[in-house]
Order: sequence, then structure tokens, then C-alpha cells
Amino acid sequence: MPGSPYTDLDRPPLSAARLRRALIAPNGPWARLELRAETGSTNADVAEAARADEPEGLVVVAERQTAGRGRRGRVWQSPARAGIATSVLLRPGEAAPDRGWLPATPTGYGWLPLLAGVALVEAVARLAELEATLKWPNDLLIDDAKCAGVLAEAVPGRAPDQPPAIVLGIGLNVTLRADELPVNPTGLPATSLQLAGAVATDRDPLLRALLRALADWYDRWRSAGGDAVASGLRDAYLAACATIGREVRVLLPTGESLTGTATGVDPDGQLIVTTPTGTRTLAAGDVLHLR
Repeated sequence: MPGSPYTDLDRPPLSAARLRRALIAPNGPWARLELRAETGSTNADVAEAARADEPEGLVVVAERQTAGRGRRGRVWQSPARAGIATSVLLRPGEAAPDRGWLPATPTGYGWLPLLAGVALVEAVARLAELEATLKWPNDLLIDDAKCAGVLAEAVPGRAPDQPPAIVLGIGLNVTLRADELPVNPTGLPATSLQLAGAVATDRDPLLRALLRALADWYDRWRSAGGDAVASGLRDAYLAACATIGREVRVLLPTGESLTGTATGVDPDGQLIVTTPTGTRTLAAGDVLHLR
């Protein structure tokens, strides 16, 4: 049966019904879940829903992406059912009185991809029992090889006074074999949970753990008014980030490069790099490549 989800027994299909029973709750934040056998990009799908005024809480999961995207338009693909490809729709600028959430200020939105990175680390530690770290801003590393990435995109509101929606996309390599690993244009080697020796590679509980951790941290962040310090997010991120304390070389879009020590992350989620000529603070959008 060519194309059957059962032709590779190491990669069983996900069940939309089971995922909805486990993850969709009346008080959110996950309000609706769509599981697609194949799509171009889950981020593009969720962005389209955001432009159509979909409420916060949509989750789109794909068994296979044909045009997944990373930072700066890099293309990311994975064999069918070999990983987790999911995107969620958040509207942090809107109040949620039933949850006690005031609107978060846009200056804090830069923490959302870092928040997703922290959720990834927790899910991988809990289910796969692997020690994972983060490369700033949000690449998940296992033994200094990339196993997952996060892409955050803003979707402008229809009216000038309507805050943007945020689409958070996460791609996690689960059972990719060595000959299936993507080539990273930045030179960072790739890996998968299976290759790294995970005790569990069942995508169903992994996805549940990831989305629950993401919801938990989002709840903490929103309950603190979008304050990464008050919510504990900044401390959790610093504990997980392997970039801090290392010598780094940063390539900027202008072609300029700077070398120094990554000494911290500021309250807005920007990387602090101490160089021989002074301290620079860099947002993710300011960085072409970090080594």
C-alpha cells in the first residue's frame, strides 16, 4: 500500500481524536486541533487562519510538511511521521477575562519563541529522558547537534488598533535516521531523538507533553502580564541556554561580524554579548548567524 501510514511500523500515525480528548479544554488555551496528513507549512496554515480572525488556541499538526520554514526563509522538510511539526495561534495582545489575563505589551512578544524553547527542553527531558539545551534564541540541541527549531511569526491585525497575532511553529526530529537528517545551511550538525538514544520516541505522548508545557508557560507568562522575569520564564530560559557563558561569533545582516562572550539575556529576550570594545544587545531579527 504505497503511501499508507502503516508501511513503516516505527512511525505510526497520530490520532486526531485522541489528541483532542487529551488537549482541548473549555478554558483553553488550546481550543481547536487540526491534524493534517500533509501540508506545505503549518505556520502558513495557522497564519491564514489568523488573518481570517480565528480565535487564540488553534493547533495545527502535520504528519508531513513539504515546505516547512525556518528562520530567514530556510526550508525544512522531514519524512512522513518521522517528527513533530506543529504550529499554534496566540493572541497575547487581547485580554482574556475568564483567565484573568490582561493584554500583554508588544515589547514582551520577543519572549514567545524563547518560551517555546523552554517547553521543548522540558518535554524532551520528561519523555525522551535526554539532556537538551538551547542555542539562543531557540534551537534545541542534544550533544551540540540540532534536534528541533522554533519559528515565530507575527500576523498584523486587520485594524490599526488591533494587536498582531503570533504564530509559533515547532519542528522536532523524532525518528529520523542518519541518512534522512537535513543539511543545516549554518553548518550545525543535525540529530533526532532516536539517534540521540531517547528512551521513548512515540510522537503522541511527546506532542502532548510539548503542548502542555507550552500551555503552562504561556499561562504563567500571561498571568504575569507578559513579564518574563516575574513569570520565572527568564530564569528557566537562562538555565536551559547553552549559549550563555560561551565565546560567540555573530554574523549580522550588514556583513559585519562581532566576537565576544554571551553574558546574558536582557528583559526583552535579547542576547547580551560582551566584546573587547563594549557590550552589544542583539535581537533575534538582528542576527544572521551565531556560532
